[in-house]
Amino acid sequence: MAERPQIAILGAGIFVKTQYIPRLTEISDLFVLKAIWSRTEESARNAVEVARKHFPGVDCKWGDRGLEEIIQDPAILGVAVVLAAQTQVDFSLKLLKAGKHVIQATIEAETALSRYKSFCANSPGHPIWAVAENYRFEPAFAECKKLMPSIGDMMNVQVIVEGSMNSANPYFSSSWRRDFTGGFILDMGVHFIAGLRMLVGCEVVSVSALTSHVDVTLPPPDNISANFQLDNGCSGVFTMVVSSRSPKASGQIYWRVVGLKGTLQIERGNQDGQHGYLVSFYGADGNCKSFFYGFSGVTEELKTFVHDISGVALKKGSGYETEPRSSFVEAARDVAVLEAMLISGTKNGALVQRED
Repeated sequence: MAERPQIAILGAGIFVKTQYIPRLTEISDLFVLKAIWSRTEESARNAVEVARKHFPGVDCKWGDRGLEEIIQDPAILGVAVVLAAQTQVDFSLKLLKAGKHVIQATIEAETALSRYKSFCANSPGHPIWAVAENYRFEPAFAECKKLMPSIGDMMNVQVIVEGSMNSANPYFSSSWRRDFTGGFILDMGVHFIAGLRMLVGCEVVSVSALTSHVDVTLPPPDNISANFQLDNGCSGVFTMVVSSRSPKASGQIYWRVVGLKGTLQIERGNQDGQHGYLVSFYGADGNCKSFFYGFSGVTEELKTFVHDISGVALKKGSGYETEPRSSFVEAARDVAVLEAMLISGTKNGALVQRED
């Protein structure tokens, strides 16, 4: 059996403690968690205390010295960068340049990809740069993509998001999200766009959007209504309210594709206490078939990242094909769609072409 790859985590915030560590625990037989790093000793130790219940050998790292120790450690092959969006790219590029494989939680950079390509140009086994757009790894979207041919030619697409980002949400007071261009619309919305692109299997080419700022407890904008056109000629709508008083605790969220022969809908919800996605498939015969898939995207994308870095190590970077769903390019295209919508919103709904 091949030796398990060693990985590290940069970041010790809410998402690391409530999502990454528990999800990594589910696949702990695939890797060794070597270290958790944070800017401050206190936050690093808090996260390590949570992790040591399942990863007793994990090291605690903090500050510049701790970061350099991770960079210089040849045993650490992969790093999960779970930091504020404004700083993630700089940290990721520093790690990538040192030869580490990276998976990061969000993306915000226009020139990041060209910088990445510049120092990988002469390296046949360049390090993996993955972005955690976990909706692509949710079984509901993977299975629905297989059903898409059954609904025939697409006629209309609807993505409706009524979020629940209020003071009861642990991310509500997150300072970096409030200093983030696009606010919660971009931070949250990029995942819904990832789900859209995964489902329809084609690209958004143009958008026209209106934005507004109603809830002053949230950064602007907090509402967006957009029309978009896909490269297959089909049109659709994307509507997002960051914080609504939806009767559902997590808000009303669904993707709906209407086709010539049927309709497919994915809706966030829960079944028997398990949170996930309810899939409804309406066929040409008028009957509805329903399926439920629990959330498992974070686990699946982390499992894929570990599998890929192991594969690259075994083949020494030559000829190994990594999973395209987590690629930096896919994430950049998600962001480009939302950025086009936000630009259109500042121009009173003017038509904006998505830039690749």
